[in-house]
Amino acid sequence: MTCPPSAADADADATADAVATVAVIGAGQAGLSVAHHLRRRGFRAVSGAGDRGGPAGRTVVVLDANQRPGGAWQHRWASLRMATVNGIHDLPGTPLPPVDPAEEARTAVPRYFADHEAREALPVLRPVRVRSVTPVDDRPDGVLRLDTDHGSWLVRAVVNATGTWDTPVVPDVPGAASFLGEQLHSRDFVDAEHFRGRRVAVVGGGISAVQLLGEISLVTSTVWYTRREPVFLPGGFVHEVDGVDVERRVAADVRAGRPPASIVSYTGLIWTGALRDAARRGVLERRPMFTRVRPHGVVEADGTDTSVDVLLWATGYRADLDHLAPMHLRGPLGGVPVAGTQVTDEPRVHLVGYGPSQSTVGANRAGRAAARDLDRWLDTHEGTRGDGRPPSADVER
Repeated sequence: MTCPPSAADADADATADAVATVAVIGAGQAGLSVAHHLRRRGFRAVSGAGDRGGPAGRTVVVLDANQRPGGAWQHRWASLRMATVNGIHDLPGTPLPPVDPAEEARTAVPRYFADHEAREALPVLRPVRVRSVTPVDDRPDGVLRLDTDHGSWLVRAVVNATGTWDTPVVPDVPGAASFLGEQLHSRDFVDAEHFRGRRVAVVGGGISAVQLLGEISLVTSTVWYTRREPVFLPGGFVHEVDGVDVERRVAADVRAGRPPASIVSYTGLIWTGALRDAARRGVLERRPMFTRVRPHGVVEADGTDTSVDVLLWATGYRADLDHLAPMHLRGPLGGVPVAGTQVTDEPRVHLVGYGPSQSTVGANRAGRAAARDLDRWLDTHEGTRGDGRPPSADVER
């Protein structure tokens, strides 16, 4: 199996701007989908300043901050098995092979992603972290500069597919800095055994919160806090009906420029066998969010002091968009207004894996749409130069 070039291979080019027509930032499900559909439209994959992808035509570079293929899946906790994940949709062009339901998701999914990259002969540059995306000039269709920790790129357009894993959210609760026990976010969870013998406060009302609550409660005492009363669906979740409605509502929010809320706030919580068992054990007795943290516990909404040894913040994530700040994409409501995948007022930037395309099936559809729309946009603007460099690639640096 041929390994894609690593960031070390790009070091020789780090002092000069490398060039591509489109940069895809992130190589999870969303980024790989975009790359697949761009290449089906004739874009050539490039991997460095000296690689023009051929004598002419449009090019794409894929930049990923992770050490290995697999997106955020490689960081999931060990007890998350393929039987309990919320569904993995096939990557375009690479059917998901049969998997052992008992296998850890953090090994099975990255292996599948790596096989896809090899099958597509896709040279993902990693680990490469994009620090900023900035317009080179004032032209509305001008070149964008991507500054990374391994040099810079000049491109005509960017597809951001960075997801949320690197931007966990922890509420600002008075007194949290005074807590003498352990505090961690759910992204740092490894296994329940770590907490044995300690009382754990699980904070959050989403899918991760209830999954971790169920696991940890098997080995030690727990208490569950949420800001709002959790809503459990009485029946199953039918994607063809419920999923379409959820995507419609999320799309309306992002189109209006509202930050997309957590998925569970749109869908509600779905009963699983593990959650029914947790309910029978009395684990899912939710308490209102505490008002203050003390060195050895929390102050509950009714003023009661409750002792805890661990604060586990299963409080979700926000979209990883900080590197796009120089583009001034956020609207007055705090979100990025997006129609489809395109930022409403910035056709050079598409967001995939944002809003309605956060699911794996949604990311696949959005990848196809972004590739189509970018291809059409490029058709109506300046074409790619014959040497594979975008227009204005020779701007003063």
